[in-house]
Amino acid sequence: MKLIIADPIDEAAKNELMKIVEVEDLSDIPKDELPKYVKDADIMVVRSATKVRRDMIDQMQNMKLIIRGGVGIDNIDVEYAREKGIEVRNTPAASSITVAELTIAHMLAVARHIPYGTQSLKQGKWEKKKLKGIELYGKTVGIIGLGRIGNEVAKRVQALGMKVIAYDPYVKESAVAKLVDLDTLLKEADIITIHTPLTDETHHLIGRKEIEKMKDGVILINTARGGVIDESAIIWGLETGKIYGVGLDVYEQEPLPADHPLLKFDNVSLTPHIGAQTAAARKRIGQEVVKIVREFVSK
Repeated sequence: MKLIIADPIDEAAKNELMKIVEVEDLSDIPKDELPKYVKDADIMVVRSATKVRRDMIDQMQNMKLIIRGGVGIDNIDVEYAREKGIEVRNTPAASSITVAELTIAHMLAVARHIPYGTQSLKQGKWEKKKLKGIELYGKTVGIIGLGRIGNEVAKRVQALGMKVIAYDPYVKESAVAKLVDLDTLLKEADIITIHTPLTDETHHLIGRKEIEKMKDGVILINTARGGVIDESAIIWGLETGKIYGVGLDVYEQEPLPADHPLLKFDNVSLTPHIGAQTAAARKRIGQEVVKIVREFVSK
């Protein structure tokens, strides 16, 4: 079998894959050239950069398996692939801890004005009085989406002395959070963090109507998928002061345009979709990809 690597993966995992199948590493070529190489491949490994849409799937004559190294699979037209007889897998557990830690980092960065403090110091300023922050201890965190990552976030914020409530229509009981409906979460949480996949059901789950229900001075964090929050509503919330600050790792358009309105605010913490970008997570993702391939070829 032939496997193509569309986005970079752990080097040790690539070496292991080479012992199992023929491997062609195409992670350095321009993404618009990828469709030319998928014709005779049996397996394809992608991360988040490669978008596997209908036009690419239509070029696949031998493809049997597409593996997304990571949690979400919204960069793949999953239903269309399955209609073509292509199995789609991902590695949902491999990066949970890493994404949860980034979520906490954004909470702290927003609460204590770390991005602006760093920027102002580089500009030769000493704005100590301006940077009065918020203590996280005793605050209520509302987690939207209580899957693997949501659970890891809940454990960590509890260690900081925070209360945890959560909304997830697919979870009936939880040992780490008090389950509430969405309206209750929006009204009671001091900090709201999102950990849902991007689906038709969750697209713009948080818009202006939902932000209006939130506490004045709420902190909003999103390390899941950009389309879950309507960015125009975030901008409204920041402009009006309804939102104290925002921490984002994901956006409706990626890369984030250089003239995006979010970049004008001092009370935001922004990262370029680095949720799974740690050596440990990358290694675990690679190991999971190898396991999936090994099981698949041995069927």
